[in-house]
Amino acid sequence: MPTTPATVALDALGIRYTAHEYTHESSVTAFGLEAATALGVEPERVFKTLMTDADGALVVAIVPVTGKLDLKALASAVGAKKAAMADASLAERKTGYVVGGISPIGQKARLVTVLDETAELFDTVFVSGGRRGFDIELSPSDLLRATDARLAPIARG
Repeated sequence: MPTTPATVALDALGIRYTAHEYTHESSVTAFGLEAATALGVEPERVFKTLMTDADGALVVAIVPVTGKLDLKALASAVGAKKAAMADASLAERKTGYVVGGISPIGQKARLVTVLDETAELFDTVFVSGGRRGFDIELSPSDLLRATDARLAPIARG
């Protein structure tokens, strides 16, 4: 099992998780759907980590790979006037991860984080473990604790 800032952070917090490795195909850009297929799990349980800019502040949004981020709902959830997707190079610099492998856990800086409320429909969910081809499975409550996130309806079908 790889050691990443995400696994180090979870271990330090004493949070139980299951590591899942799979072979990432370099031609694939739908990273979350690739993970769901490779791991044989319902795509609704696999969540992608998106970096956004809400009124000039970086905000982490965690939404199911089967949906899209509702930027207006995200802005509302964090008390901002508007939100937009953050620049990929800025996201990589601020998190310490590469796009397609950005984990919401163990980022370089603690950022405001919002988890889509559908996570609570499942006993466990999957998020990036900190690199392409590596996902972490954990309970939604542990994900909230590890990221200090708030729950909100931020995804749309």
